[in-house]
Amino acid sequence: MKTLLYKWIKTNGVMLFNAASFVGTFIVKAGFGFAFWWIAARQFSPQNVGFASAAISAMTLLGTFCMLGLGTLLIRELPRQPGKAVSLISSSLILVGIVGLGIGLLFALAIPFFSHDLQALRASPQAVLLFALGISFTALGMVLDQALFGFLRGDLQLWRNTLFAGAKLAALAIAGFLLAQRAGLTIYTTWLIGDALSSATLAAYAVFKGKWNGRIPRPQLGLLRELGPSAIQHHLLNLLMMGPNMALPVLVTVLISTTMNAWFYIAFLLADIVYVIPQALVTALYAVSSAQPEVLARKARLTLSLALITCLLANCVIFFGSKLLLGLFGPGYVVQGVWCMRILGLAAIPFFIKDHYISICRIQDRIAQALLPLTAGALLELAASTLGARLGGITGLSLGWLLAVCIEALFMSRRVYKTIRPTSINQQEVQEISYQHQMHENVPNYS
Repeated sequence: MKTLLYKWIKTNGVMLFNAASFVGTFIVKAGFGFAFWWIAARQFSPQNVGFASAAISAMTLLGTFCMLGLGTLLIRELPRQPGKAVSLISSSLILVGIVGLGIGLLFALAIPFFSHDLQALRASPQAVLLFALGISFTALGMVLDQALFGFLRGDLQLWRNTLFAGAKLAALAIAGFLLAQRAGLTIYTTWLIGDALSSATLAAYAVFKGKWNGRIPRPQLGLLRELGPSAIQHHLLNLLMMGPNMALPVLVTVLISTTMNAWFYIAFLLADIVYVIPQALVTALYAVSSAQPEVLARKARLTLSLALITCLLANCVIFFGSKLLLGLFGPGYVVQGVWCMRILGLAAIPFFIKDHYISICRIQDRIAQALLPLTAGALLELAASTLGARLGGITGLSLGWLLAVCIEALFMSRRVYKTIRPTSINQQEVQEISYQHQMHENVPNYS
């Protein structure tokens, strides 16, 4: 028995270690995040909390957009191009940082025309610049985290995000204690401080360890152009996968109000408990199987089983503990958010099937084939969420999104099933893909 357990751990050790680092990152961020929003709810009005959560959601959504698919591309390419890793990472970071700053400026100037509640984003040049810098540093941090996953260094990602979560919490506590005038933009600024400090500390660590000489390498534009078509496909896939989900708090703000978004956003964050382990498993599956597609079927069976078990257990916690958790933020959060939180938690079950479908398409170089169904799914999610918000407020929005994700998972499950139970034809395709990958030099063995 011990021999079998040891062999199982040795076979799946790298994938499970990086998945565990991802989960550890979430636990740290969730713990600090719980304290962060608890302090915000106690020290700021619901209107300010609603504005800040909408601004932070927009920051996350736009930061994802400004990644340009380079983060996901780095997970795939870094094991294949070890000699070009530093240049590839630095070029990607410079590009997303500049794009993030530009997109942030445009959004801050334009969005008040569509939502009066977000007028504060362009109340002054300083406010516009702060919002734009938040987008830029968010995109940089996301690409950096995924580059660390490409190196299978989830431990460094854990430490960076621990510092990020701790720094923004400390900044919020200090601001709430010192500032007489407390605005929603203050909460937003603490996120910018935490992101900038954590990224700078990681850079200092790399210099200290001799992994980087402190000089920014010249951007390899030719290399980025060469990988551009693949990056665009990954970018579209990322937006279609996560865009509607990240847009939900913004939809609540625009369609309902900032106050309702305060209640929705806290329920939205707490429901993330259900999603973390499945997402960690899928990310590790992609990182490991990109280099060796022949192990995909076996490892996908493992991640699907573990994801289902953890989703069911976490949903039990969410269902029975929702009132207790939301009650820590105030009675209004319980009245408005309890069923919203439970519904969002249930959506994790079809969502991890969708996650596996997307990772399988990436690994098998079927990204182009996945774009059409994902586009239809994204439009369905937005339409169902909007209709639900009109008919039933934040609970209706959550239910509409759940139904849309269930429909997507139903259609995507066929590809997932064919992968974990491959036919002889599929086996031949996997062998061909694996042979092509072996043409790259120095591909490490992660199985």
